[in-house]
Amino acid sequence: MKKEKLQCNTAREISIIEFLKKNGFSPLRENHKEAWDLSPIRKESTPSFKVSKILNRWYDHGLGKGGNIIDLVIEMKHQCTVQESLAILENTIPSFSFQQQKIFAVLKPEDEIRIEKVLPIQHPALLNYLVKRKVNPKQVTKYAKQVHYSFKNSTYFAIGLKNVSGGWELRNSYYKNAAAPKGFSFFSKANNKLAITEGMFDFFSLISLYSDLPKKSDFIVLNSVSFVSRIKNIASRYTKVGLYLDNDLAGKKATKQLLADLPNSVDMSAIYSFTKDLNEYLTALNRRQHRL
Repeated sequence: MKKEKLQCNTAREISIIEFLKKNGFSPLRENHKEAWDLSPIRKESTPSFKVSKILNRWYDHGLGKGGNIIDLVIEMKHQCTVQESLAILENTIPSFSFQQQKIFAVLKPEDEIRIEKVLPIQHPALLNYLVKRKVNPKQVTKYAKQVHYSFKNSTYFAIGLKNVSGGWELRNSYYKNAAAPKGFSFFSKANNKLAITEGMFDFFSLISLYSDLPKKSDFIVLNSVSFVSRIKNIASRYTKVGLYLDNDLAGKKATKQLLADLPNSVDMSAIYSFTKDLNEYLTALNRRQHRL
């Protein structure tokens, strides 16, 4: 047992980025702090797989799952054992010989997203972005804000959705960011029904499609499928819970878990079964109406 623990501890210091490069995955974009690539453990077209150079840890945003290099090998090799993953690492990167690697970077204060001010959404660029995504700005502005923030000595503004932990999901036409701490968003008016969406634009699309829904339903925006287990206590209080998650592997998996956890829940994804998510469905619906 002692020997295996030592091997694991040393193996965790192997650079995830170097291991991925040896397996044909080179970062599509990176900086001194992190690297992004297409997921090596599932099919996707938009890079959502992040590697922290500071922590030497990975996180797949589409799956809501992450960990160290041993966890990654286990996922890539279809749930192989820890011993098998160690052998794979040793054979793939023999030059490392399980020697401890350096920490790649030190997080600087300017690398943190800092919220400077929060306003009602009024900037034309943000309003135009909402229109471009086919959502109703009048509905969105009841829940979201115009958030000005600083990052790496520059300032930006975005549509912001606050979460229960005090952090913000931030979106504009150029960037998708989040200000820590991460968490799910919850909007309650003490209704007896609840609607759960995966992301903020799924939520915006839902209340644009069904403008009367806020009169009957409260809302949870997961912001990440990794928060599925955290909403059980809140969601179980409602007489009916509608699930509006994405039609991809991660969304289906999260829906399955919620259906098991919440006997009062219903999968509503049949509404947009031919599209990936609610916003894609809303966009397609608008396109079809314009052609008529």
